[in-house]
Amino acid sequence: MLMKLFFARLERLVNNMVKITKLLSKSLRKKRVRAKVIGTTTRPRLSVTISLKHVSAQIIDDSTAKTLVSSTTVGTKQTGTMTEQAVFVGSDIAKKAIKAKISTVVFDRNGRQYAGRLSALADAARKEGLEF
Repeated sequence: MLMKLFFARLERLVNNMVKITKLLSKSLRKKRVRAKVIGTTTRPRLSVTISLKHVSAQIIDDSTAKTLVSSTTVGTKQTGTMTEQAVFVGSDIAKKAIKAKISTVVFDRNGRQYAGRLSALADAARKEGLEF
């Protein structure tokens, strides 16, 4: 009985360590990307956040620490797969950026791998006229 409790607790600790390791790895990747990617007034930063349910993107001027343009699927009636939602946000942010006279940006992938939903968002933004 005592050994069973010990192994159950040990298993929980190992599972928690795996979660902590994943979060730490993502944090390190994010900091590594952000050390190189800096938004200026002439070329702001396009930061993309993809969660399990929603996709968000914002164009940020780091010199003044202000968000210039943003787009998200939160609060919209956007349906479809996450890739389709990413395409919607990419084209929407590009249209808003062109309207705000922003043509070139620096792409901040937030520590995520440039594939799938992230590349779909980037391709949609490029198709609408945003350069990065």
